[in-house]
Amino acid sequence: MTRLHIVHTTTFAYERPAVASYNEVRMRPATIPGQMVLASRVTATPSTWSHEYRDYWGTHVVGFEVLRRHSELVVVSESTVDLAARPDPGATGVADAVEWSTLTELAVVDRLAEYLATTAATAPSDGLAALALERAGGLGPAEAALAVCNAVRDAVEYVPGATGVHTRATEAWEQRKGVCQDIAHLALGALRSLGIPARYVSGYLHPLGYEAKPGETFVGESHAWIEFWCGDWYPYDPTNRTSVGDHHVVVGRGRDYYDVTPLRGVLAGGGRSRQSVEVRLTLEA
Repeated sequence: MTRLHIVHTTTFAYERPAVASYNEVRMRPATIPGQMVLASRVTATPSTWSHEYRDYWGTHVVGFEVLRRHSELVVVSESTVDLAARPDPGATGVADAVEWSTLTELAVVDRLAEYLATTAATAPSDGLAALALERAGGLGPAEAALAVCNAVRDAVEYVPGATGVHTRATEAWEQRKGVCQDIAHLALGALRSLGIPARYVSGYLHPLGYEAKPGETFVGESHAWIEFWCGDWYPYDPTNRTSVGDHHVVVGRGRDYYDVTPLRGVLAGGGRSRQSVEVRLTLEA
């Protein structure tokens, strides 16, 4: 069991005072099997009105608006989360969980249609689809999913700054560079092209392979990985080529990044803005 304290701070500084802004925040971790949220709060400064709800995908959302002049907006999400082991897609027995025929059953396709559909962000190029088909050859769905995710990572170099939040999978594939968001989008497009339902996961990651001491704080950033369905949902982190365990904190799930964007909104006035983001993860136990 791992306990993490997470503080995610986003600051916007405006060129000139803004008159109003309307925003949605998706930064609060979810309580799910293997992950228990002990405490959580989202604050926005300034804020005139706020409302909390769960969106279509089940993600906790804080909507707020600022209806007065302001030159800066600061949004802070602070949470304490207990984490345990998650389903391991490489575990014995998972490889035989379902056959390819199961994934084509009408009931399965209908129920998981949204995680089989191509989106603008995840649509694979012909080359990526061909690679997925090649790597999946002779394997069951679960084994194929892992092989395809690793093949995507082998082909794409992790380069911070090489892409932006609006980069599509086809663009990242063409340059063979990207970050976790791009690698997750590429893996999703490749898996869906094979008929394997898959969804995007946003959250946080405490450093893997690092023996942190209680009380030690790591300055990181948001992270993204995927979950694929083979009789059950199995999480996998293609960027790090690893199963998801007690270092990954789930915030939201959806078809792609745009379903779980951490902070989005519209602004009246303000001119150009400077944005800074800091994520601090502290190991408590």
